[in-house]
This record gives sequence, structure tokens and C-alpha cells, in this order.
Amino acid sequence: MVLEQYFKDYLTAFAKDDKPLWNYEAGVTLLGAQWLYEVTEDPFYKDRIVEFMDHHIMEDGTIRYLDTNELNLDKINSGKILFFLYEQTGQERYKKALDTLIDMLHRHPRTSTGNFWHKTIYPYQIWLDGLYMALPLYMEYETKYNGNENYNDIYSQMKNVRRLLYSEKDHLYYHAYDEKKVMIWADKETGLSHNFWLRSIGWHLMALIDLYELSSEEVFEQHKQYAVWFKEALKGVLKYQDAESGLFWQLIALPEVEGNYLETSGSAMIAYSILKGCRLKVLQAEKYQAVGERILKALHDQKMVCIDGIWHLKDICEVAGLGPKDERDGSVEYYLSEPIVMDEVKGVGAFMMAYAEHLKLKALNEKGALQ
Repeated sequence: MVLEQYFKDYLTAFAKDDKPLWNYEAGVTLLGAQWLYEVTEDPFYKDRIVEFMDHHIMEDGTIRYLDTNELNLDKINSGKILFFLYEQTGQERYKKALDTLIDMLHRHPRTSTGNFWHKTIYPYQIWLDGLYMALPLYMEYETKYNGNENYNDIYSQMKNVRRLLYSEKDHLYYHAYDEKKVMIWADKETGLSHNFWLRSIGWHLMALIDLYELSSEEVFEQHKQYAVWFKEALKGVLKYQDAESGLFWQLIALPEVEGNYLETSGSAMIAYSILKGCRLKVLQAEKYQAVGERILKALHDQKMVCIDGIWHLKDICEVAGLGPKDERDGSVEYYLSEPIVMDEVKGVGAFMMAYAEHLKLKALNEKGALQ
């Protein structure tokens, strides 16, 4: 298949990349590779994960290129693959690296509500992006290694996000919130950013469905509430799905704005979240599986392009953020000014994750396990 070969070619180059950087982008692709390995049992995927991480995790558990004094939620996400590596190999260096990241979270500064700042350079700010970067890893660590001791902390942070960042009018979550209400992008009365950015909405949906999966059913009320928030958020998002293409706009609520475009990474994150929700039976598969499959097919049919015999994934927003000073003001013009690129790691990784969920659902359907 074209898609699976594209993923393999991409991972072959990705695994050899030894940039002096430890950041969140790689974590998306690493998880995509993990889940493709789990569903296909093809050792290629596991081998590429090990090859990449051997550049970054030293024998003593030190994470190469990580400054542990730089308290930044973006530095947490790539650690999610360490659970898989530790369980697969038993090598203590992976557990030590996880312990390092958890220690960083315990030292991370917080808002008055107890939520993690997005980064120290973004003080008193909650971003949807950061929820995905940090909280699923925090949850998995608590469930597997710490007896659920800090479940209330995670739950409280997500509860505050629902209270502070959700628009009852639009049924969407804003990209970010500034507790001090002083940033150029923040509303001076609410502290909220002014627009609904697709990928941030994708980060949030993925955080919710992952937290549901990773939390213990024994803590029933919290476990159940993640599903409630997820279904509410997804219902709002699907109101903005483009009827013709099946995809979602970079500025999800403003399809008519000149320069807006159907963006790949956020659409893939929504597909992943829906298909995973079906697999976990948070969503009714008979109602929602076709919705997720339509998005996945649309990405394949509309965003995969062959140029000079080589396949590419197009229309990925390279990056978007807010501040930290007077730049990146959160305006419509800003979000539509960021480069639109091909084969960017967040877009490819999210597409891999969605495709892996498609394969997992297919396997369950063949076993009759969804009935």
C-alpha cells in the first residue's frame, strides 16, 4: 500500500535524524510507530523507535539535549515512548529517563488554579497544546508506577480547562488562557485568546481520549468524566466539519475567511480521536466509525500527493503559537501567515496514529469484538 510504504520511508529517514534537540514533535511520530508495531507486529516499527531513541537516551538514563532546568511542557511529550521501550526491553535507562521527566513536572510552575504554565517563558498561561504534551504521560506514570497518587491533580487541571477555556456559545475550546490578562493576544476581560486554532483543538481531543484510556477504571468518576468531556468537545468540533471535503479548517470556525485552508495535522488528530473513541467504546462505533474513516480517507485522497515519483503529505501548518512578547498576536492574520509545509513530523505522526487506530478497529471488527 502507498500509505504504509510512505510511513516506512518516512520513519527510515526520521530514525537517522540526530538533530541536537529533544522536543515534542518527535513524540507524535514515535507513538504512531509504536501503535503500528502493536497492530501489525512488524518489527520494522519497533526497530526504528529504538534506533531513534538510542540517539537520545544514554546508558545512565540521561536524556541527551534535555536541559532539566528548562521547565517547558513541550519537553515532556517525547517521553511517552519510554513506557513502551521499558516494557519491551526491561532496560532501566528508560525508566530513569521517565523519572527525570516526572521530576520536571513536579517542579513545574503553576497558575493560581494549579494548572501547569505552558512554559516558563509563557508564565501564568494554559495552552491546549500543553495538556497533550504533559498530562497523558503524567497519567500513565501514575497508573503504572505511583499508585494513582496524583490523579486528583490531573483531573483538577482538566476540570479547570473546561471551566476557563470552553466557549458555551461556539462549543469549542480557545487555544490559550492568560491568567494575568496582560498578553497581547489575550482578551483583557476573559484572558482568552481570540480564535479557535484547529491543531490546538486536536491536541485537546487527543489528551482527553488518552487520559480516559490511561486512567484506572477503579477511579470511576474521574475515568467517566474524561469520556464526558471528550464527547462534549467532539460534538462541538464536528459541527465545523467541512461538508464537501470531510476535513477541517486551520481556523475551524471561519471557513469563509480568505486564506483559510483545510489543514492536515489537526484533521488527522480528530480522526485519531474518533477512531480511538470507537475502539474504547466511548463512542458508538455504528455512528462514529464512518465519520473517523471518512476523515482518514479524505486525508489519503486529498492530502497525499506524488511529485516526481515520491509521495508527500501536504497542507500541514508548520507551527503556531502565542507571544511570548509582541509577536504572534493570535489574530486571524497571524494563524494564516504561518508556513504551510509538506511531510512535517506532527502531521505525519498524527496521520500514522489515526491509521493505526483504523487498523486496530479493523482487527476488532474481524473478531466481532465491537458488538
